[in-house]
Amino acid sequence: MIFEKFSALLAEMISTKVPDLHIASGIYPHIRKHDGEIHAVEEFGPVSASDVRAILVEMLGSEKFKHFEMTGDADFSYSYGEHRFRVNASADAYGHSLALRAIPTEIPSCETLQIPPALIKLLDRGKGLILVTGPTGSGKSTTLASMIDYINQTYRRHIITIEDPIEFNFRNKQCLIHQREIGSHTQSFSRAMRASLREDPDVIMVGEMRDPETIAAAMTLAETGHMVLSTLHTNDSVQSVDRIIDSFPTEQQNQIRTQLAMSLTAILSQILIPKKDTQGRVAARELLINNDAVRSVIMQGATHRLYGVLELYAQEGMFLMDQYLERLFMNGQITKDTLLSRVRDPDLVAHIAAK
Repeated sequence: MIFEKFSALLAEMISTKVPDLHIASGIYPHIRKHDGEIHAVEEFGPVSASDVRAILVEMLGSEKFKHFEMTGDADFSYSYGEHRFRVNASADAYGHSLALRAIPTEIPSCETLQIPPALIKLLDRGKGLILVTGPTGSGKSTTLASMIDYINQTYRRHIITIEDPIEFNFRNKQCLIHQREIGSHTQSFSRAMRASLREDPDVIMVGEMRDPETIAAAMTLAETGHMVLSTLHTNDSVQSVDRIIDSFPTEQQNQIRTQLAMSLTAILSQILIPKKDTQGRVAARELLINNDAVRSVIMQGATHRLYGVLELYAQEGMFLMDQYLERLFMNGQITKDTLLSRVRDPDLVAHIAAK
């Protein structure tokens, strides 16, 4: 009975295009609406600990549920009809909880997502490390999928994806694509990436660079002539560079700076913010493209200077998050309050506030 109610809630989530659903023991289900706020689904009623357990057993199956009970955490994908969800299950003080995010049924094109043309040109290059960064829920996976689909439609290459879990199901168009899932097809990101060297890939998509081993493997693959696409949970390009370097012990960081400077192609940072006067969200972005100036700054360990480099080399397609936010405001896509709550530069805040 509870799973039928849960399935009806998923159907409602799909029809209203709500991005996130949270189920936890002892309280109402909650949804995150397009404005980013959490709301209780009171008409569903409170969910008991036994209800959440029953939902999890149905979604995972008894064997995987036993493993989940031992570890207390599980990441997996779940299909409901033609629709798929990325799911995180966790044990907590009151029982178990679930966080579900809807995965689009169709992969949006680069044009639909308004991915910067300068970045699309870098996909044509066919090698180097390209990172998509941002906080949880900023659309990183969808952006990566769009980039993979662009390559799939444009070139004849061998693409390997390493994901936790598999989200978008890619169909071979011009490319040959193999998708591997952590836990089901391989033990870890770093292990799968090492193995990929013997699998004749052109492009390797790594769902997330979580640890030094994965980061080091990604840079090595990029240095050896492969294209590597991956994500990081950071807010901008400068934080992304710092996060990679700081992941390693101090005595290794000079070597990592050099390796990153030579292997990096670009960093696209993005956040999703509420649109003005409409339901839905729009992406605000920052784009760092590696050139001689960026390479020099990274090798010198002076990453704070990258903000200035981004402004100085705008003609190469680079731009700061603040510049993109201001453009969204000037185009009437976001409100002044949304702009002021997101910009970093206090001079820009004063300038906009005075209008």
